[in-house]
Amino acid sequence: MNFRFQNLLGAPYRGGNAIISGDSLLISPIGNRVSITDLINSQTQTLPCQTSSNIARIAASPDARFLIAIDDNSRLLFINLRRRVVLHRMSFKKPVSAIAFSPDGSLVAVGVGKLVQIWRSPGFKKEFFPFQLVRTFADCQGAVTSLDWSPDSEYLLAGSKDLAVRLFCLKNFSGVSSKPFLFLGHRDSIVGAFFRLDKKFNNKVCGVYTISRNGSIFVWNYMGGDGGSGDFGKEVSEPPAPGTPEQRAGGVSDENVGDEVYTELGKRKKIDALIGEEESEVPLHRGKWELSKKNSFDQTPAKLTACDYHRGLDLVVAGFSNGVFGLYQMPDFVCIHLLSISKEKITTAVFNRLGNWLSFGCAKLGQLLVWEWRSESYVLKQQGHYFDVNCVAYSPDSQLLATGADDNKIKVWTVSSGFCFVTFSEHTNAVTALHFMPNNNCLLSASLDGTIRAWDLFRYRNFRTFTTPSSRQFVSLASDQSGEVICAGTLDSFEIFVWSMKTGRLLDVLSGHEGPVHGLMFSPSNAILASSSWDKTVRLWDVFEGKGAVETFPHTHDVLTSVYRPDGKQLACSTLDGQIHFWDPLDGVLMYTIEGRRDIAGGRLMTDRRSAANSSSGKFFTSLCYSADGSYILAGGNSKYICMYDVSDQVLLRRFQITNNLSLDGVLDFLNSKNMTEAGPLDLIDDDNSDEDEGISKQTRGKLGYDLPGSIPNRGRPVIRTKCLRIAPTGRSWAAATTEGVLIYAIDDSFVFDPTDLDIDVTPEAVDAALNEDQYQMALLLSLRLNEDFLIKKCTLAVQPADIPAVASSVPFRYLQRLLEAFSDLMENCPHLEFILRWCQELCKTHGQLIQQNSRSLLPALRSLQKVITRLHQDLSDTCSFNEYSLRYLCSTSHKS
Repeated sequence: MNFRFQNLLGAPYRGGNAIISGDSLLISPIGNRVSITDLINSQTQTLPCQTSSNIARIAASPDARFLIAIDDNSRLLFINLRRRVVLHRMSFKKPVSAIAFSPDGSLVAVGVGKLVQIWRSPGFKKEFFPFQLVRTFADCQGAVTSLDWSPDSEYLLAGSKDLAVRLFCLKNFSGVSSKPFLFLGHRDSIVGAFFRLDKKFNNKVCGVYTISRNGSIFVWNYMGGDGGSGDFGKEVSEPPAPGTPEQRAGGVSDENVGDEVYTELGKRKKIDALIGEEESEVPLHRGKWELSKKNSFDQTPAKLTACDYHRGLDLVVAGFSNGVFGLYQMPDFVCIHLLSISKEKITTAVFNRLGNWLSFGCAKLGQLLVWEWRSESYVLKQQGHYFDVNCVAYSPDSQLLATGADDNKIKVWTVSSGFCFVTFSEHTNAVTALHFMPNNNCLLSASLDGTIRAWDLFRYRNFRTFTTPSSRQFVSLASDQSGEVICAGTLDSFEIFVWSMKTGRLLDVLSGHEGPVHGLMFSPSNAILASSSWDKTVRLWDVFEGKGAVETFPHTHDVLTSVYRPDGKQLACSTLDGQIHFWDPLDGVLMYTIEGRRDIAGGRLMTDRRSAANSSSGKFFTSLCYSADGSYILAGGNSKYICMYDVSDQVLLRRFQITNNLSLDGVLDFLNSKNMTEAGPLDLIDDDNSDEDEGISKQTRGKLGYDLPGSIPNRGRPVIRTKCLRIAPTGRSWAAATTEGVLIYAIDDSFVFDPTDLDIDVTPEAVDAALNEDQYQMALLLSLRLNEDFLIKKCTLAVQPADIPAVASSVPFRYLQRLLEAFSDLMENCPHLEFILRWCQELCKTHGQLIQQNSRSLLPALRSLQKVITRLHQDLSDTCSFNEYSLRYLCSTSHKS
């Protein structure tokens, strides 16, 4: 039961801003979670922490240690990226539209409505209230849209919807007015405002770029001090001549100790007497600024929706609502690239620290890509399913995961890295079922377009298509163990079609069901096909003998799905009344029943007239899946819960709540009475006056829609549900196709201490003493009794190769599973491949007969070992093929020379 959230696939990007932390870590929001992609190692992981609703803004500290995530409900999470834990939580009173860490990491600027708040950034030490409000600026007349810090963390640029950019000063100048400097002239709301630095004079601020939504970019130059109030409230000298060092450095030359200011009588004095004292300077917000250039991106009628600026290269990138982005060299405004990603709005555009990579996101398409602009090549191009995922399937070696969705596409993912490496889009309607063939190189898919397609995972092509004389809608799919026969159930004609895999010919049509056939599966032990239908029956068919239905199991309610236990000696099926029935398929006897209505009940829709406890809708399981050893079963449906049951005792072991995202419908058990009006729930009243381009357009995902049939439309709010569950053949992980994407849960043994046969003499010191005396058998047995992963691996590697047969024969069978699990983990991270394979060979020789007799209990460990060996074999074969090619090439070139 020690399953923990591991990753989220299928929806890399759904809105909000993406950032590149450091040089290669791409951080992007996925609903109410955060995904981190290592662009160099090509791996992606999703943080286990969740916000209360969809994430709107994220920001990373300069040292890449901390991350701030703020959701649509203005609730903040302060996350330690290395430990992947939440350190602090906080809430704001108004929506947050911009957030930025200061370059030194000590402060955080937050745009809260019309306010700009400066908070002290918390650190590692424990504090009662780590976030401390340092200062608040209330000068903006519209919502804050952008924030940018100066390199010295003393000045802040804030753009807002009131068409102005304000320059705030955080440094205390005695007697100087704290009013900000205003950059005016734009005719639309500000999208970005950035400081420009002068590299020739210690990277001092020499200008500002301001960018507005209508595609205008203004270039402002700093001309020096012009006289303010207080100590610097006297008239300042005229600006130095253009092009001089004094003009670039803001009127201060390298020889000057302080600024040159006028006295009250207007006489100019040079402050040489202040050597060794605090340097006096004119603050930027009291100096003189000049608008030098006005440029336009010329993308009318498209609006500018995202932009970023790289100070080191002096480059500006701008993304538009028509999917076009441009890269411009400043300050001359020279267009380097002008390309189109798609026809949808670009919602985020950002540089990495070196400035060689550009990251773009399109929320409507769920697309996230990283582009290397110098070589004009993609570093990353990931796109999730546009609509909900309907089905998932694990490959026999558990390395690959296939997903099919309502967007007519099939994607195949590498489970270890979380990357999609191929997308099939030949289907013309929703994909409803997937099945991997036993050889691991072929994938079958069923669709509502009336076709069953076979995909070659070596050449990435559709090599066979199975059809029927008249068009049918397929909703279930199965293949026998040999892979010779393909069966598919239909939604409209209630028939089961049987094809030959080799010839593609239609062999038989099985009739007898009186409702849609939503469940189809071959027995793992024989060629008997089990089918479940909405006609309240489960039927067994002898496909090869052609005798029709062999057995019929009647039920009192519609049967939604059915699944065989891995040994084929038990059949489980779910019915509309929320029960799970377990049948003996050999004797045709009902073994036991699990009542699951109360277990899966939870969550109330906005349109429900009753509370979650009194509602009868959705209290049933639509997907079932046995564990690898058949000891427990997973069940999910139209609920926020996934239930895990012990099959033999018929008890609920654990409930997994798949999300806490309040942006989805069906998560809350009780609705807030304050949000109820005479016209209905406040959330369902469409009172938005902003145009679609201001935010992410609300789209209806899925051909079946988010809402239940006959219910009141809920403005496109997605309803949380689980459409498919699959456990990996290794038994170490399982996947759930949910509204948010494909959730991956895996067993985490890193913090579990589960000793066996423990007494006072079994200690880590005793293990070390036995190793020092070269007593490998005793050391290994002691480590296995302690069940400490580090000690087991240490003792295994300490054995001499010649002593492996003797030590392997002394290992009791009850410790064999634990030892095999340690070997599968070692083989992934240890360079001694031949040594570990020798261990496995000797264990199989010694305990071969017992392994066959107890294959069910050892199946997860054996499949984990098989998965690692298969992957390593593939990697070695690729390496050897490459080396062979290189040697042939070198030999041919040396022979010619």
